[in-house]
Amino acid sequence: MARRLGVSFVDSDHVIEERLGCSIREFFEREGEDRFRDIESEVIEDLTLTHDGVLSSGGGSVLRPVNRQALRRGRVFYLRSLPEELIRRLRHDTNRPLLQVADPLARLRDLHTKRDPLYREAAHHVLETGRPTVSGLVHQIIAQLERDRVIPRAHPASTHRTP
Repeated sequence: MARRLGVSFVDSDHVIEERLGCSIREFFEREGEDRFRDIESEVIEDLTLTHDGVLSSGGGSVLRPVNRQALRRGRVFYLRSLPEELIRRLRHDTNRPLLQVADPLARLRDLHTKRDPLYREAAHHVLETGRPTVSGLVHQIIAQLERDRVIPRAHPASTHRTP
């Protein structure tokens, strides 16, 4: 997305890990979720005030109203996936502390129930992802940004005919 728009990209989770000096999973285990969410809020606040590009935020960033408000400083797209789709993509991911449970699908369903309304509140647009290609999602987002006049419409190459 950032490449296509010619802007920078930042992942808030990577910034958090740089600040912490360890993985989110390690910090979560040592300090707990509340302390992690405090740091996450600081990072979201900083990034939404200073970063002018594409920002990817962690899945739980919408839990705090202050984060939802900060995220709306930019154009927010909620890439909505059902828990059954997410488990297919995440089943081997051991870096997500909230999914290190006996039944990760049940946990995803619970998280989805709690977070979906918050994602919708934060988002300017909701895109149902299903089984998309990355290029397909990028195309949908760019088309929406053009419709919203956030970016100029791309003009197809003009062709000239000689009579």
